[in-house]
Amino acid sequence: MKAVVLDGFGGPEVMHVSDVQTPEPGRGQVRVKVSATSVNRADIIQRQGHYPPPPGESEILGLEVAGVIDALGPEIDGWKPGDRVMGLVAGGGYGQYALAYAGHLMPIPESMSFAEAACVSETYITAFLNIFLIGDFKSNETVLIHGGGGGVNTSAIQLCRTLVQDATIAVTASPGKIDRVKALGADLVINYRRQNFAEEVRAFTGQKGADVILDHIGADYLQSNLKCLAVEGRLIVIGVISGAVAELNLAHMMVKRQRIIGSVIRARPIEEKGRITAAFKERVLPLFADRSIVPLIHRQFSLENVSAAHREMEESRHFGKIVLQVDETT
Repeated sequence: MKAVVLDGFGGPEVMHVSDVQTPEPGRGQVRVKVSATSVNRADIIQRQGHYPPPPGESEILGLEVAGVIDALGPEIDGWKPGDRVMGLVAGGGYGQYALAYAGHLMPIPESMSFAEAACVSETYITAFLNIFLIGDFKSNETVLIHGGGGGVNTSAIQLCRTLVQDATIAVTASPGKIDRVKALGADLVINYRRQNFAEEVRAFTGQKGADVILDHIGADYLQSNLKCLAVEGRLIVIGVISGAVAELNLAHMMVKRQRIIGSVIRARPIEEKGRITAAFKERVLPLFADRSIVPLIHRQFSLENVSAAHREMEESRHFGKIVLQVDETT
């Protein structure tokens, strides 16, 4: 099969499409003929050599797929060849065929295209897991989401606006994306290049602060996050692009009874990812089926143009998801 392979680690130029062995499904797995996948920040970090796949998983980039089941491994119930599916994979999405655990797949609603379906699993499940299952975000609370143009963050805005009555949504964004973030449903959009987001959030909430903060920046934002985190607030850290080491004022955290929670999906046990997928399928999938939520596709690239797709993300030109069309006939 054709797949993206790496000539060592480094910039987008290390990627190229080559012939590799088609994978065979093992126990509990199915093989998906991939129609589309998407570019995620984790793919870039892996390409740079800083985010290896879990032991035993494919070295090929790509954390989500949308396509059609091609073959079943042993002990599979509920799926058959020809089913349209989307789901999480721990690697292998940048190929014509990928292996997925049956419990990590969801049916693609008839109303969705393969390109739209390729945008769902990594970013929407990440947002749902961290803001709702871990962060317990609920009615009449405020959430602060950093980086309003990225896939996880735009997904989070849509989920918060749709799932939570009377939610207050604050978002940090670059100047060129502020209007689009507002149009997506944010109540407060902060130009992080010119404004102090901690001061803006506290002023907007009457000094109460944010009940939940979703952060992928890491070290540089820790102090400011805690300054605008409410009493009993939950700070969920899902990335450390500014660094992983920062000072923490434990006394301040204790007095305000704040929680700091680190979270990733990829390294979680297979069964746990299955439970997360099942919860998402029950609560969120119907919203895609009736088009209450429509995935935001920034741009589509062919698999051969994967380097250009990665540059698009690295230069922060995107708003929403960057899709790779693996099978351009679908």
